[in-house]
Amino acid sequence: MLEALISFSLATIVLAFSPGPDNIYVLTQSISNGSKAGIATVAGLISGCIVHTTLLAFGVSALITASPQLFFIIKLIGAAYLLYLAFKIYKSDASIAIDGTQEKKSYIELFKIGVVMNLLNPKVMLFFLAFFPAFIWNPDGNTTLQFFILGGTFMLVSFLVFSSIAILAGKISKYLRQSNTIGVVLKWLQIIVFVGIAIFIFI
Repeated sequence: MLEALISFSLATIVLAFSPGPDNIYVLTQSISNGSKAGIATVAGLISGCIVHTTLLAFGVSALITASPQLFFIIKLIGAAYLLYLAFKIYKSDASIAIDGTQEKKSYIELFKIGVVMNLLNPKVMLFFLAFFPAFIWNPDGNTTLQFFILGGTFMLVSFLVFSSIAILAGKISKYLRQSNTIGVVLKWLQIIVFVGIAIFIFI
């Protein structure tokens, strides 16, 4: 058990640090609104994993992914939401994107966005289906419990890694804010991230 959890944790660390939509979004939120905003987003993203772990543990994920029609609907809803977020960012004023004078989202709102981003991305469900079973240490034992242990480990490790990204980005944000172009860069980076995820969902 211990060996399997150590291997699983190391693999999770590598995946969490790998550039991807989630940690890029956490990075941009932390630079724009501070470390606490980034951590609130992280908390939402990680909380969504509770649902995926539960579905996986009880076999519902396999049923959903086995239905092309239902899976397509999940993809469609997720992509539509992400494109909506990208459009809202596009309509925003990049010149005040990080100077602190604009109305910022509350931590609760950022938490909710993180949860929805996670839940409406069927790639997360597929990832769990592909990644977790390889680390089951006793196939003849209580696999439901083992999936929950792996899910808890995944959430804890991912939270620590993503939070470290948020804290670091928050600390250097004051230097980045001195740039006249960073607001535009962050605006379009977030747009690219959301549109990119929406496209990635259908690949």
